[in-house]
Amino acid sequence: MSEVAIKVAVRVRPFNRRELEQNQRNIIRVLDEGALIFDPDEEDDEFFYQGMKQNYRDITKRVKKKLTMEFDSVFNEDAVNADIFEKCMKPLVNSVMEGFNCSVFVYGATGAGKTFTMLGSEDIPGITFLTMQELFRQMDEYGEERRFDIGISYLEVYNEQVMNLLTKSGPLKLREDSNGVVVGGLALKQIHNADELIELLHLGNKNRTQHPTDANAESSRSHAIFQVHIRMIEKKTNTKRTVKLSMIDLAGSERAQSTKCKGLRFKEGANINKSLLALGNCINKLADGSKHIPYRDSNLTRILKDSLGGNCQTLMIANISPSSITYEDTYNTLKYASRAKKIRTTCKQNVITTNMPKEFLLKKCNDQTSEIERLKSEIEKYKERTKILESQVMDQNVLVKKVNEAGDGMHIDEDLSEWYIKIDEVYNEMRKIREHCYRLQN
Repeated sequence: MSEVAIKVAVRVRPFNRRELEQNQRNIIRVLDEGALIFDPDEEDDEFFYQGMKQNYRDITKRVKKKLTMEFDSVFNEDAVNADIFEKCMKPLVNSVMEGFNCSVFVYGATGAGKTFTMLGSEDIPGITFLTMQELFRQMDEYGEERRFDIGISYLEVYNEQVMNLLTKSGPLKLREDSNGVVVGGLALKQIHNADELIELLHLGNKNRTQHPTDANAESSRSHAIFQVHIRMIEKKTNTKRTVKLSMIDLAGSERAQSTKCKGLRFKEGANINKSLLALGNCINKLADGSKHIPYRDSNLTRILKDSLGGNCQTLMIANISPSSITYEDTYNTLKYASRAKKIRTTCKQNVITTNMPKEFLLKKCNDQTSEIERLKSEIEKYKERTKILESQVMDQNVLVKKVNEAGDGMHIDEDLSEWYIKIDEVYNEMRKIREHCYRLQN
């Protein structure tokens, strides 16, 4: 069991067509792979009119902050989904294969590129597809050692109701037991290869609630939760591991003024903001180390309870726009991402003990005991050899000292260079033996 911090990555999307047409100012400067500056100093924004220098004025800009922020990973506008997968998701897949629960959720304002990061497009696969592709590849590698059973679920939280995207049914009830939050009436879909998974993902995405707004033409109006449940059984020892990989695509926070939503769209936006506010409160409480965390304020936070404060390795990908038109939204996203870095979770391997044959355990124990005894005897031999070599070196050092003290007045028949060579050989041999001895002890 170990305590680990939530990993936080920030992805800056490129300017979209509307932002380029309005000539918006860039409020993000990526310094390196782990740091960025929010609201940097203006450099190239000045221009001249009729020979007179004109000061650039951005009416959407608030007080200049020039904040340097550090995260586990920072991706600039040129980064692609494959880069995010290699840096952030591949280590999570390795942890899943070792028996740890893992979660990733994308966070940010509407139109910041969350769904593109998670799901991608027809030409550019998202991190969900790339992650599952790597998962199946590693399962093939372990095929001779382990047996795998995989089941998936795909849910959405829409207007505070939990719906099953694979069967287009709901609302489903949430309840809690000793294993955490359980979705009542949810049956997992068993899959056997990546092709079946892709078909189910397409089906779920087709059933997901999306409506255009003024801020985003393909705005996701719900939070999507894709979960992979894996049971791994070691063929030799019959040891079982049950793990869960969760990938959550959150709906974007939005302001009614920018989206110009009315009626049903306004109600959707209010519920989205309500659940994200509850998520923000939980992040703040967890970062402050509070004992009471208000998970029950929203169905979203109830489902994310394991990911935020439970037995789970968690990654948060904060998606932001570099445009000054989204100044406040970008600042709020970075602020919550910085707070999330302070959250620590306790992780342990989900290993289920089984009734293994006593003969197998006894044989394994005897083999390890004999190996330990063999290494101990080797260490003792090398220690004895080291003592002998040390005594030889000391004798030769005494001889050299006497020769040096005698100086030119003493006649020496033997060539000292031969002794120096012998001393070097003995010393080198002694050093190699010591190094080997240390390695054996380790």
